[in-house]
Amino acid sequence: MASAKTNKARPATAQWLRSSNDISQQFLAFGGRADVVSLAGGLPAAELYPVADVEAAARSAIARHGSTIMEYGPVEGLPALRQLIAARVAAETGGNFTAANVLLTTGSMQALDLIGKVLVDPGELIVAQAPTYLGALDAWRPRAPSYLPLDWTLQDPGFDAALEKAKFVYSVPNYSNPTGVLVSQERRVALLDKVLAAGTWLVEDDPYLSIQLDGSPGPSILSHSVARSTSPGPYDGPVIYLGTVSKSLVPGLRVGWVVAEAGMIQNLALTKMASDLSGSLLTQAIALELMERDFDHEHSSAIVPVYRERRDALLREAALRLSDWFEWEVPVGGMFVWMRSKDSAIDTDALYKFAVEEKVAYVPSSVFDFTGENRFAMRVNFTRSSPEVIAEGVRRLARAVEHYRSARQQLEGAA
Repeated sequence: MASAKTNKARPATAQWLRSSNDISQQFLAFGGRADVVSLAGGLPAAELYPVADVEAAARSAIARHGSTIMEYGPVEGLPALRQLIAARVAAETGGNFTAANVLLTTGSMQALDLIGKVLVDPGELIVAQAPTYLGALDAWRPRAPSYLPLDWTLQDPGFDAALEKAKFVYSVPNYSNPTGVLVSQERRVALLDKVLAAGTWLVEDDPYLSIQLDGSPGPSILSHSVARSTSPGPYDGPVIYLGTVSKSLVPGLRVGWVVAEAGMIQNLALTKMASDLSGSLLTQAIALELMERDFDHEHSSAIVPVYRERRDALLREAALRLSDWFEWEVPVGGMFVWMRSKDSAIDTDALYKFAVEEKVAYVPSSVFDFTGENRFAMRVNFTRSSPEVIAEGVRRLARAVEHYRSARQQLEGAA
């Protein structure tokens, strides 16, 4: 199996490559400068944040709940918001969900951390989409797991046996970070079949659901799991579903949630108690005000055309200036374009130094790889900047590639 390979330490090519925290520091020191075009962040457009609506919701929440939301609260979160999310999920999936199936978290990142703490002991196996969200890798790094890449074709002859040993499968079927891939319904169902046969858990992380640029992704894996259930009671299947308002509203609310069978929710809540005692009832109450009137869906409908325009601007400029060296698919949702080198001689870790000189930032593929060995792609964000800024960033990136290739040829000629 691949576990021996995937247990290798990530190569220390540069200090900033080791974790998302390192990347954050790099972004602050470099990508955050006014003279730098950053295509690196995984951030919504700040100018589109609904500041007035959030302010009104905060006033309404305080008037409604008073000092109650200034207190410590239930570790599971604000009951009314848990009930609202349960009702939404029930309507979307056709299943039976109650507040007992919902845990509120400080963003979906806390949910990933709690899942690792509950399910994984050091050295145990996680089957995960590859490349994988680096925040998930960081969340589970203290557990020192081994990894097996999830091949959505499910053709690996050893996959079924590995799945029986895995503590869970980590999947991001809707517009994955970093690749932007939308997984077909057929492959979702096929993976669920195998998870059910193996008797393990399936984590469905869905932070980008609200950013549907072209069409709808179709039913979640959770929906397919509900359809398989024969129990008339509340949901008791193997899917652990993660959601958040960070993309549909604002990330600063730090409101995320886990939807799962009640026993898993209880275990996660017990672990959460030792992590933060309770989440912020204040921000949960603000989210409740907005979600009760469906504002999160309304806001998503307003920002999607802007993001679509920015995606198209990135693809248009990249086709003109980067297509000789990189290839990519058009993402139908999410926030990123995954650009893969056509020439294995283009190492995107090494290229970054030249990007710094041109004052443009991206995220290299090595940080999304279990081993750090994939150094031939880069994640490029299109949601954070205007089309004009994106175009300038691509022009700078093209110059960086030219200078990188020239320097490499000179080095090879001198050898």
